[in-house]
Amino acid sequence: MRPVSVLVLSLVTLLLGAPSLVRAQTASQTASAVAAEGDFAALVDIGGRSLYLECRGSGSPTVILEAGFRSRADYWTDDLIQPDAPRTMVFSGVAAFTCVCAYDRPGTTTFFDGVLQPSRSDPATMPRTALDSVHDLHALLQAAKVPRPYVFVGHSYGGMLARLYASTYPGEIVGLVLVDAFSEGLEDWMTPEQWTAYEAIFQPVPEALAGYRDLEFTDLDLSVSQVREATSASPLQPIPLIVLSRGQVMEMPADLPGGLTGEGLEQAWTLEQDRLASLLPDARHVIAHESEHYIQLQQPEIVIEAVRDVVAAVRAPSSWATPATNS
Repeated sequence: MRPVSVLVLSLVTLLLGAPSLVRAQTASQTASAVAAEGDFAALVDIGGRSLYLECRGSGSPTVILEAGFRSRADYWTDDLIQPDAPRTMVFSGVAAFTCVCAYDRPGTTTFFDGVLQPSRSDPATMPRTALDSVHDLHALLQAAKVPRPYVFVGHSYGGMLARLYASTYPGEIVGLVLVDAFSEGLEDWMTPEQWTAYEAIFQPVPEALAGYRDLEFTDLDLSVSQVREATSASPLQPIPLIVLSRGQVMEMPADLPGGLTGEGLEQAWTLEQDRLASLLPDARHVIAHESEHYIQLQQPEIVIEAVRDVVAAVRAPSSWATPATNS
């Protein structure tokens, strides 16, 4: 398998996650309530549709990995940077100390040697909203009997979904790791004209995906409104929270519309990362100095360590007393 350039990924995603270049996998079975029985990879019926779910490891709390926009679950499992000499990636690294699960949202993708591999989950009507995805995941975890409580790890758009899940089902989540997460507050750092332009560019259809009719789309304005309403009504509970932010500037095209600039977007992103890290008074903010947007690909060990720290704090709350340092 050919390695993936981080620059190429950056240009495709425009800040919100990307289709990943990974090995093709297929669900070999359909199941509705077996995830709690051990290592597991199958389609799970959530009531008329099935979603692909993969779990490994044992122990509590269960870690749930939420990928970025249009990215399949294998985004957490395969070494896209150096596939010929793979490192320990987030999924297998976390499975060494607790149960971990990842899944495919409808319309997500991956590529293998330039060939598009669609989501292993059943299609859904597009565009969707953030709340649609959160309800899907809740139904999936219930149907598969994935044991609670959960620590959520969300990358990019998946970070906003993780926070929305925490406000919608606050009794289920006991820890949170945000991996260079997109946030509804990004709009606050832009002019109305810039936000309108951003909405138009954040989910373009690259030529390679033009034939994928079930591709993931989201109603960004409605999704942002849903997150604002939910987090206002039910703010994040006092749980262990680690915000991982990129330390390197993400490459952006020079010809952005609506008065947008790469420098301006980077500044807005940084300010919003700081705001996310202030959501709880004892949250930790870790800068991945050798990473752009894809921290889990460039420095997977930092994500694994952050998850380990949050899991340890859930198991022994006193372990959260020592602040983390930037990596």
